Amino acid sequence: MSSLASANQSSGEPEDYSYGNWYIDEPTSGGEASQPDKTIPPCQHSFPPSLYHTCLAPLSLAAVLLLSLLVKRRRLSLGCWHGTFALPSPLDFLAEESGRLVPVAVFGILFTNLCVLGLDEDPLPFLPISSPASQGYWKTLALLYYPALYYPLMACATVRHQAGYVLGCLLSWAHCGVQIWHRVECPQTPKVYKYYSLLVSVPLLSGLVLLSLWYPVQLLRSWSGMSRASPEAMEESYYGDYLRHALSGKRSKRSSTVTNPGLSSRVLSCFLSYIYIPQRGFRLPLKLILSATLAVITVYQEALLFLVAFVPVIQKARAGITEEVTYLLAGFGLVLSEDKVEVIDLVKYYLWTLEVCYVSALVLSCLLTFLMLTRSMVTHRANLRTRHCGTVLDGCPQPQRQGLSATAIFCWMSFSGYQTAFVCLGLFLQQVIFFLGFVVFTFLVIIPILYGRNLLLFRILESMWPFWLTLVLAVILQNLAACWAFLENHHGQKELTNRKALYAITFLLFPINVLVGIMVGICRMVVSTFFNIIHFCQLDLSLLSHGVDTLDPGYRTYCYYLKMEVSQSHPAMKAFCLLLLQLPGSRGLAGAQAALRPSDAEEGIHLLQTKNLARNATKSKQSRVRWGLAYTLIRNPSLLAFRKKTLAGSLANGSQPSPPNP
Repeated sequence: MSSLASANQSSGEPEDYSYGNWYIDEPTSGGEASQPDKTIPPCQHSFPPSLYHTCLAPLSLAAVLLLSLLVKRRRLSLGCWHGTFALPSPLDFLAEESGRLVPVAVFGILFTNLCVLGLDEDPLPFLPISSPASQGYWKTLALLYYPALYYPLMACATVRHQAGYVLGCLLSWAHCGVQIWHRVECPQTPKVYKYYSLLVSVPLLSGLVLLSLWYPVQLLRSWSGMSRASPEAMEESYYGDYLRHALSGKRSKRSSTVTNPGLSSRVLSCFLSYIYIPQRGFRLPLKLILSATLAVITVYQEALLFLVAFVPVIQKARAGITEEVTYLLAGFGLVLSEDKVEVIDLVKYYLWTLEVCYVSALVLSCLLTFLMLTRSMVTHRANLRTRHCGTVLDGCPQPQRQGLSATAIFCWMSFSGYQTAFVCLGLFLQQVIFFLGFVVFTFLVIIPILYGRNLLLFRILESMWPFWLTLVLAVILQNLAACWAFLENHHGQKELTNRKALYAITFLLFPINVLVGIMVGICRMVVSTFFNIIHFCQLDLSLLSHGVDTLDPGYRTYCYYLKMEVSQSHPAMKAFCLLLLQLPGSRGLAGAQAALRPSDAEEGIHLLQTKNLARNATKSKQSRVRWGLAYTLIRNPSLLAFRKKTLAGSLANGSQPSPPNP
């Protein structure tokens, strides 16, 4: 307080230390009181959200009913309840269809609504909330309501019928028109940030606009009769390209020569290993595309929330700094300077530094998350190719028996949700750790060096210089002795020598090595922490050591997901089944459509329906069939379990199977 008193005396006017001068809201002696920020009043929509949901929810239900009644059940779900009335399927997640825009847009719309739901006071606008304590129940119910609300947006595209396209146009236009109307009518809201409601709905509006344009285009194509390849034909083309590319890749691999790569080649290969580049003949499954899209939306939503929840607050605090902050700091015994103006400038500078650290940590977290996601796409492709060859990944749980299991189906269903949640948690951990690290480094290292004061860390290091010098010399001495004194080059082979000196130095330096081990242990903890928080969003990488990988629930889910994908949508298996479905006189894969649909061969069981395949086939064609069967079973031993129960006797040798019993 003596320094504070001297500062007051130097100013030439007495200071009053009464409690009345400690209120910041009081008007200053030389000016007017600071005007409070303008509060944004709640905006009332001319078309309220309650009416919007009251109208759209019955319309969505009616769309599902019309799809079920107007379109043949045999086209919606083959064999489901013998073609009777049932719920239309939203999407075939295991099929390699070309149209992926609709599921990506609908999932983005759904996830954006779930993000808004967390901060919304009315989770179900058409139902009044009796008490704030019951919001948790209504939000739980809303988790089931919004998927049902947007269910028809994807089911209308799956039907591939003019009625479905008309309903899709109506629903997408209704959703998109109302959402744009709400944002234009009330762009500012008092919640979190004035433009937060507008910014958080960008993925929602983008998905609705895409659907509003996609459905009319498909409807015009169906009316004009434009020729377009069917999804089954697109799948055939993909499976054929995959098989040709796989076989041609083996031949090119044999002719390639192995050379020692240089430094530039290693750097380039390391850089390309983190960048996903599409390759001909391979396409990622739809679930992985959806997971990557949801991960990008998660990063955007979380980064936006972190940004608007902290930066405007810190900017308002920096703008409201007055000379009263000097009394506050003096009350805690902190005297930054004798001049009040300099103290105000220092506090504003420190708050600005804090803002820079926060934004830098957020940018770094987002960049690392995107980098890890692109790396995951490359790893997904490599793992899928490995599983396509019938090889089990290192660390994956070993199958107890051949075939699928309930665990694999459950992990496949929950994979996209787990990926989204892991990205959310990983970004949060990165933001917290990086922000604390930047703050400590800035206020203990950078600012003291720039201003030459508050050198607390450097004084501690200076007082401990004998300790650090001893550790450094001990490490250097042991490395030099290991290199020059305890190794002898004997006939080109390095051997251990001077064993007595080695034993003596080992004993004498044991206490110092304990201290060195403490420093190395701290470094190990820091490196492990940074590695785990950076790779937390990757499900394809286990955060546990080899041997206990199965204890990592994320990695275990990923392994079972791969098992499900490979067993149900193996490109080589489907291409082989489509080859067997061809008629004797047909050329290429197009001839299979005249007899059976390609979708009938998804599991290989529908080979029993080809009654005239082997009867009119020549011996050479039977040999090709046997070769293809043998090659597929050798490369995919897991298919033996599925073939054993359905194929037997003469069918295994390429002959005609006996007709099944009615």
